[in-house]
Order: sequence, then C-alpha cells, then structure tokens
Amino acid sequence: MKFKTRIKEFRARYDLSQGDLAKKVGVRRETILYLEKGKYNPSLILAHQIAQTLKATIDELFIFENGKTQSEHE
Repeated sequence: MKFKTRIKEFRARYDLSQGDLAKKVGVRRETILYLEKGKYNPSLILAHQIAQTLKATIDELFIFENGKTQSEHE
C-alpha cells in the first residue's frame, strides 16, 4: 500500500520548515523529508504528533492509495 502526504502543504500554512516540525515532534529533519516523499511509514504515534502539531487529522495528512476506499474494506 502506497501513501501520499500533505505534510508539506500543512507546514506551509504555519510557515514551518522541515527542521521546525522535526523539533516539535522529536525526530530528525530527514525523517520529515522521507515522510513528505512517501519513503517512510510513520508509527501511529508519530503520525498523531504531526497531525496535532499541524492542527489536522491523520486522514487529512496521509492519503493511502491501494485502489480501494476505506468504506469498501468494511
């Protein structure tokens, strides 16, 4: 399952650099970079921390692409 993120878009709303966001959630800047490129799957805790920091929901920040919507899985 692939995913895209809107972290960069939300960071821009608050004028935060990758480094700023990384400090706020306790990770390295490279972690934010890899997240934004879709090359790193965050833990649920990290996803939650990023969402809280950016005043968004996890669903707003992370878009999962597997060909099916969540409702089709239920």
